Amino acid sequence: MNVPKRKSLFPVQHTGDLDQLPQYQDEVFVERAFGRTGHQEESTSHFVGSTIPKRRFLGAIIGLIFVFLVFTAKTSALQLVQGEELRAQAERNRMYPVTLPAQRGILYDRNGIILAENESTFHVIASLETLPTDTEEQSNLLYTFSAQYNIDIDEVFYAVENAPAGEFVLAELDHERAMRFLAESTGTELRLESTSKRRYITDQIPTLSHVLGYTATLNPDEYVANKADGYRPFDQIGKIGVEAQYETELRGSFGEELYEVDAYGDLERAYSRTEPIDGENITLTIDAALQSYVEEVLAARLAGTPATKASVIIMDPENGEVLTLVSYPGYDANPFVTGIDEDSYRALLENEANPLFPRAYVGEFPSGSTIKPTYGAAGLIEGIITPSTSFLSSGGVAIGPWFFPDWRAGGHGVTNIYHAIADSVNTYFYLIGGGNEQFEGMGIAKLMEYSVRFGLGIETGIDLPGEADGFLPSKQWKLETIGEQWYIGDTYNTSIGQGYMLVTPLQMARNTAIFANGGTLVTPHLVLGDDQPTEEVADEDVITILQTAMRRTVTQGSASYLQGVPVEVAGKTGTAQWSSTNPDHSWFTGFAPYEDPELVITVLVEEGGDRGLAIPVTYDILSWWFAGR
Repeated sequence: MNVPKRKSLFPVQHTGDLDQLPQYQDEVFVERAFGRTGHQEESTSHFVGSTIPKRRFLGAIIGLIFVFLVFTAKTSALQLVQGEELRAQAERNRMYPVTLPAQRGILYDRNGIILAENESTFHVIASLETLPTDTEEQSNLLYTFSAQYNIDIDEVFYAVENAPAGEFVLAELDHERAMRFLAESTGTELRLESTSKRRYITDQIPTLSHVLGYTATLNPDEYVANKADGYRPFDQIGKIGVEAQYETELRGSFGEELYEVDAYGDLERAYSRTEPIDGENITLTIDAALQSYVEEVLAARLAGTPATKASVIIMDPENGEVLTLVSYPGYDANPFVTGIDEDSYRALLENEANPLFPRAYVGEFPSGSTIKPTYGAAGLIEGIITPSTSFLSSGGVAIGPWFFPDWRAGGHGVTNIYHAIADSVNTYFYLIGGGNEQFEGMGIAKLMEYSVRFGLGIETGIDLPGEADGFLPSKQWKLETIGEQWYIGDTYNTSIGQGYMLVTPLQMARNTAIFANGGTLVTPHLVLGDDQPTEEVADEDVITILQTAMRRTVTQGSASYLQGVPVEVAGKTGTAQWSSTNPDHSWFTGFAPYEDPELVITVLVEEGGDRGLAIPVTYDILSWWFAGR
C-alpha cells in the first residue's frame, strides 16, 4: 500500500539529526510538537499584563473586598442594630390597630340626679395613610360611601381635605346606618367606631354650665399637649368646669384591638384585645333642685328691675360642700359639645348680661359692708376693742377737708360692736381700721393681713379651673400703679368694703362659714365625700361675739325682712359702690339656722343696691329650703 508522504513541518529537509536544525526551527518544533515549556510563563504573563495592568487589577480586587465589607456591615446593622425596629414595623404593616374608646364617667348631684351622661353615636374613621393614594380611586371610594349612607359629599370631601395626620372622623352615622356599614365593610380604608357624646342637664338648669363645663373636640394646641396621653385629634376633652378639672378621672383609659390584615388590606381575624377602662362616675355636692329653684327666684325677683346679673352660693359651713354655685344668667352647654353655630355663639358673646361668665367664682367686686364682721373680729383679736368698746356715730368722720359719712344722716349714736354690725355703722369701722387723733386703728397692712387670714383676696381652692383671687391693695401698690401715696381716707374706705379691695362671691361665702362654724376656714369643693383641708383662724369666744352681732342684723338691723324665714337667720348686708353712674351692688351673706347652722348663703345682685335685692332673694331661697321644699 502506498502511504502518502507527510508534508514536512519544517521549511528545509533534515537528515534526522535534531542537533543540526537551526535554533529557531528547534523553538518552533518544540512549541508546535510538544507545547510551550520554558518560555510559556513569560509569554502568558506578557499577554495578560498588556490587557489589565497590575495596579488596576489590584484596585479591582480591593474594590470588590470593600463592597463585600460594606454589604456585610449593612446587613449586620439591619439585623443587629435595627432588627427590633424593622420587625416591629413589619408587624405593624401586618397588624391593624383599632382604638376602643372608654365610656366617660357620669356626673350626679348629691341626690343621684344625672347632671351629665353619654349618648351613643357612631363615627366613620378614616386616615390619609389608609385611603387610596390614586386620586380617581379615592374619589370613587368617597362618592360610593356618600351615596350608600346618605352623607353630604361636600362634607365628606371637606373632612378629607382638612384632615390632620393620622386618623380623623369622616362622618357620623345613626344606629341604623352604622349597622349597615358594619355588615358591609371589610377593608381598612374606612372603619366604624362606636363612641358617645355628652348630654347635660343644662337645657333645664342653665347655671349648671358654669359648674359642669362641657366637653368638645381638641383644638390643635390641646392635641399637641395631650397626644402623649393617648388622645387623638378628634377625641373630646373637658374644656372648662368639672369636666376639665376631673378630665383624667372621667375619661378613663382607652383600649385597643389588633387585627391581622391580608395583602389587600382586608381584616382577617382579631389578634389581641386590650379592654378599655371606663371613667369614674362622680357624685357632686351640688343640689340640682336647689340650684334650679335659685334660678327661678332670681328670674322672678330681677324681672322689671335694671339688675340682670347675680351670684348665689350655698355651702355647708362645716365641710365646705357647695350645694349651689349660681352665676346668673347661665347658658346651655349642650350646643358646645358638637360645635355651636356662629350666630348662636355671637348672641351669647353680645349679651350684655354675659351669660358665659362664671361670676360666682371669677367675678371680682368690692365687698361692701359684708367685710365688717371680719374687721370686727380682727379688732377683737388684736385687742384694740372689746365687746364693750363704744364710739359715737354723729354722721361720719372728718379728716381735714374730707368727710367720710355714715349711711344714716345724723349718725347712729353711741355704738359698740353688736350695734355696729347689726346697723352697719361706718364710723365704728373707720376708727377700727384707720383710727383718729384719739384712737389708733389697725392700719392698711393689718387689715390686709386679716383679710387673707379670713379667706379674702386669695383663691378659695375650689376644684374648678380659672378661679379668680380678688385684689388686696397696699401702700406700695398705689404708689407704683397710681403714682400717689396712701392716705388715711383710703384706709377708711377699705375698712367698710369700698375702695380698691376686691373679692369674689365665693370668697365671701367661705369667709362667712368661719362665723357659722365657730372659727374654721374651710375649703369649698364640689366632689361629695372629698375631704379638704381646714384651718382654725379665730377662737370660739371671738366668733361668738360676731355671731350674736350678725343675728341682731336680722332681729334689729338692716336685714329685718328675713325674720319671716321659718328658722332663725344671722348675717350681714352690704351695699357696694362701684360706679358714679350705675346703681350699687346689693349683698347679703349669712347662715341658718342660727343655733346650729346647716348652710351658709351668699347673694350678690349686681346693680341691685337701690332696691336691696339681695335680701328678698335670700328670703325666698331660705323659706323654700326650710319649709321642706
